Amino acid sequence: MQIRELSIPDSYEITPVQHADDRGLFFEWYRFDRLEETIGHPLTLRQANVSVSRKGVVRGIHFADVPLGQAKFVTATHGAVLDYVIDLRVGSPTFGRWDAVLLDSEHHRSVYIAEGLGHAFVALTDDATVSYLVTDTFNALKEHAINPLDPDLALAFPPEAGEPVLSPKDLQAPSLAEALASGLLTSYDDARAHYASLGRADA
Repeated sequence: MQIRELSIPDSYEITPVQHADDRGLFFEWYRFDRLEETIGHPLTLRQANVSVSRKGVVRGIHFADVPLGQAKFVTATHGAVLDYVIDLRVGSPTFGRWDAVLLDSEHHRSVYIAEGLGHAFVALTDDATVSYLVTDTFNALKEHAINPLDPDLALAFPPEAGEPVLSPKDLQAPSLAEALASGLLTSYDDARAHYASLGRADA
């Protein structure tokens, strides 16, 4: 398993080692110990979600209040999506920037997204199936969205995805500037303090 930090601090691409033979394929897609070594604290999982999307569907940009926030471990179990991590932490050196990773059922990569970061993806195939392991249960009062079509963010959607298909909630979500002005976003310092508070399992 290879773990590589993305250009957005506190987000990582995880690439498993695949073992294939005439019977099929085996790989480890999640290792709590390897992830803990990387991020500096254990990941306490409280909910698992699955979404199935047709080609062109965009889900996000979604994020939750910190604390507690909702860190995510995301992978595609069928089809392909381009997965985006957006830095929404006010004061971060990469605030307003994003990175993207192809998640598909060929390479079986995953993405870890720390609390306070925004998350979105666009489906590149029909029936794109995405699994999310998350560190808190859903709380509608603490969940927020930013419009993924915000020109200031300029998320680049691959041409092969076609015309973006969004939910009414995501279409009506505020821009990054509007979310910032309304005080909706977590500060970088508060997010990092939250990560530090989680500690190590053996501390």
